[in-house]
Order: sequence, then C-alpha cells, then structure tokens
Amino acid sequence: MSELTLLQGLVDSVHEKHKENQEGAVATYIPALAEADPDAFGIAITTIDNKTVTAGDVDSAFSIQSVSKPFVYGLALEEFGIEAVGRHVGSEPSGESFNSIELNPDTGLPFNPMINAGAISVVGMLYDALADKTGDRILRLFSELSGSDIRIDESIFESEMTTAARNRALAYLMQSTGFFNAPVEEKLASYVSQCSAMVTARELSIMAATLANIGTHPSSGNAVYSPLTVRQVLSMMFTCGMYDYAGRWALDVGLPAKSGVSGCLMAVVNRQIGIGIWSPRLDGYGNSVRAIAACRDLTEELGLHAFEFSNRGSSILSMYIK
Repeated sequence: MSELTLLQGLVDSVHEKHKENQEGAVATYIPALAEADPDAFGIAITTIDNKTVTAGDVDSAFSIQSVSKPFVYGLALEEFGIEAVGRHVGSEPSGESFNSIELNPDTGLPFNPMINAGAISVVGMLYDALADKTGDRILRLFSELSGSDIRIDESIFESEMTTAARNRALAYLMQSTGFFNAPVEEKLASYVSQCSAMVTARELSIMAATLANIGTHPSSGNAVYSPLTVRQVLSMMFTCGMYDYAGRWALDVGLPAKSGVSGCLMAVVNRQIGIGIWSPRLDGYGNSVRAIAACRDLTEELGLHAFEFSNRGSSILSMYIK
C-alpha cells in the first residue's frame, strides 16, 4: 500500500469522525456568511510534489476571509522588505479578538498582520504603491498561489462593506496616529475585497503547499515568494494566526496556521504538506470547530507538531554536531 493511499485513508477517517459534530454556529455578523451550509465540511492535503488527497466538500467555494492575511503580508514583504513593513505593523500576539479596536500602546502600531488592524495597515501600504490596481494585484497573487483563476464574490464584498463599522473604526483610528494615510475608504475597500475572494479547500491546500515548498508552487514551479519571506510569514502564522486561541493551538497542534470566519483553516507543515479545511460552524474565537478537531487528529496521527519528539530536527545542524 502506497504512502498516499495510507494518507487518504487517514483523511477519510478524520472526516468521518468529525462530520456529525454540531458544535458552534456560522458567522452572522456579516449577513452573506450567515447563508453558509452549516454542515459543509471538506479536508484537502497537498504535498510539495503536487499530490492531493481529499475528503468531503473540497470543491465548494467560500470566501477566504482572514486566511488572505498571510498571503497579502507576504506580498508586502516582497514589495517593500521586512524593515519597511515593520514600520507599519508589529509582530506580537495581541491576546485580544481579531477585530479588537486597539493598537499597541508602546508603538502605536497594530499588534501583528494577522488581526484586522494589521491586515488593513498592510493593504494600505500596497495601496500607496498600486492605487486602484491593488485589488487586481492581490487576486493575481491568489491565482498564482492556487493555480486557479480566483475572483471575488461581489455579494459578499457588498455585505462586508455594509457591515464594516469596526474595520472602518480601526482604519480611522490608525489614521489618527499619523502612519495610515488617506484615502481611508479606498484602502478599506481593498481589504474587504481580498477577504471576499472565493476559494475551495482544495485550492487552499495548494496555496498552503506553496508556503510549505518554500514559496514555490508545487505544480507550476513558479517562485511566488522568496525563502526569507516564507520564513517570516510562517513565523507570524505560528504565533498569531489563530487569534486569541494561538497559545492553545501552538500547544495542541503546533503548526503555522491561519483561520477565517467563513470556516476555513490553512495549516503548513514546512517542506512537506499544505492543509486546507472548510467547515462553517465556528467556536467563540471565530475558528472552525471541525477544522480544529481535524487538524488536532491529523497532527497526532502523523506526528506533525513542530516539537514532536520523533522529529529528528535540522539536518544542517547535525553536520556540526557529531
């Protein structure tokens, strides 16, 4: 039996185990998200050599929401460099909800690029350079990462813009500090646009596999990010990607990951696989209940935790330690 067949069997088993879990509820504060099927559930895993195993609703489209943040952060790092981006957004966990209306009192900056304030600041940097071409550039990035033609859902975009009071408050709060410039509304629209991009769990696993493959798309071979950018993005995902659940996630699962309120979750196993999961029922932190449970089981069964005792560690370091 091949290794891929064994992996397929595990994914099928995990999907079967959790598909009847009725805990949590779909997001309702964005009206369009309230229409999601609460019982939808898909798991996809893509290897860095472009093999994919799936179970469930892996080809149903959903809005990428906050899972867009690591990818757009990576784009800003490529365009402007770590030092310049660091002048607009910090790198510390906030310990608060993803849409909390606050900035770091020590720096006046958003705590990190994985929360709304930080992501709005990052897209603001891109807008300063690209203006009304910002949205197209981000969609082109998502298409390069997924190998598919990614588009936004206009109904979701309009729904989010209509209910964007907290994000609008964050944007104007940042403008009041002097480092977030006008035009505020256009920058906010660019952020909402990136969140409204439609993907599938299969596509999300390929996007994650691109990060796992040190920034190179596993099928096309195109280098989307530099290795240094990937290291920065994965580090930020590990410490801040799961909002105020990040500490528990690091203990239980131990993978760089990012969640979104549409019920999607992306996780990366460096140099091995990308994981994409979608299930709209959310817990109190805004994370998918089934996705977290599935990732926990996959990590346990496959020994994926970054600090798993069976992992041998760096092959480079072993050259120096005899």
